[in-house]
Amino acid sequence: MESRAINFGAGPSALPTAVLQEATKGLLNFNGTGIGIAEISHRSKEFTAYLQGVEQNIRKLLDIQPTHTILFTQGGGSTQFSAVVLNMLARHHLLHPQLKDEDRVLDYVVTGSWSKKAAEEARRMGGSTVNIAADSRKYSKDQKSFDNIPTADAYSFSNNPALIYYCANETVDGVEFSADETSPASFPFHLLPKNALLPLVGDYSSSFMSRPIPHISDHAIIYAGAQKNVGPAGLTILIVRNDCIVDVDAAARLGAIPVPICLSYKTLADHNSLYNTPPVLSIYITGLVLEYMLQLGGLDYYAGLTNRKSKKLYDVLKDGESKGIFKGKVKEGSGSQMNVVFDILGEGMLAKFIAGAEERGMKGLKGHRSVGGVRVSIYNAVTEEETDQLISYMEQFAGQHEVNQE
Repeated sequence: MESRAINFGAGPSALPTAVLQEATKGLLNFNGTGIGIAEISHRSKEFTAYLQGVEQNIRKLLDIQPTHTILFTQGGGSTQFSAVVLNMLARHHLLHPQLKDEDRVLDYVVTGSWSKKAAEEARRMGGSTVNIAADSRKYSKDQKSFDNIPTADAYSFSNNPALIYYCANETVDGVEFSADETSPASFPFHLLPKNALLPLVGDYSSSFMSRPIPHISDHAIIYAGAQKNVGPAGLTILIVRNDCIVDVDAAARLGAIPVPICLSYKTLADHNSLYNTPPVLSIYITGLVLEYMLQLGGLDYYAGLTNRKSKKLYDVLKDGESKGIFKGKVKEGSGSQMNVVFDILGEGMLAKFIAGAEERGMKGLKGHRSVGGVRVSIYNAVTEEETDQLISYMEQFAGQHEVNQE
């Protein structure tokens, strides 16, 4: 087999080589049917059985209880910016039909580019009042950058909101809520009402399956695009608490915004995610990835791997900062374990760093076009050995171009 580049891209991102090799067999002959997975009917007994297996493995890996339904759809996280608003407002109309639209509040925690876009979409759709429960830019060095996760005292949640939204990991800005609940950078679950069906919505697109999801059963909705840790682009996975799968048409008769039929969670649930043709190939490869994850030890294995890779990267970044070559973009303690972002100091040095990396077979390191710099995405399929190769190059680069020499 020809040598492959090390893919540090932010998504679509690396997939395990063993999975890709197995997937090539299914492209020609899916599960002994004699028909390739890209050709087979989504209503065939072989594919529907496979889909059920994918759901079961998601439940197993994340310990999802029967209180929640797993749904498969398309459109990525950006489509869910709209769908979560429509479905949760429909639920709120059914629960509180007497309220005026302006009294229906949507709480948004804004910590980066994606949560900012989600809040903007909610505001654009109307039918409610959007409350920014926290905005991390207020606590940044320049009052405008997404370089931190706010501490608990920065949050102002509404009374009885229709939803409370947060993005667990911001791929563009490189900030992430800490998994350690004692950390000031963890999500403030303790500020939310106890013993209640919380309208909590978590966008887990870029950290999905990298570690357990804290307070998973307290969430109304968790969604994730598959194209970071568990599969190719095209599949969106939803974990929806059963009380949030509502009759959107009944809600519309009470004044809620009508929900397009394919954005209705009830449509998806009533048809076992097969109302229309799902992304069959993406589901197939995702299923192979999940089986591979279970073979390696599940989320305990991947959480440990993620911790080791990210710690090594932040250590070499700090060393490069002391040499005057690298400059981290995120406050200590708020950094993402999936997307490590930093600048290369000095005119022309960024281009030199990227070119050197590509000469060594390392690709996808350019930062998002909106912020520039370097972004190292170390999703599940990026091995520790591949991460070590990048670290070795970073050490070499910093040593060759050290500014703060004695």
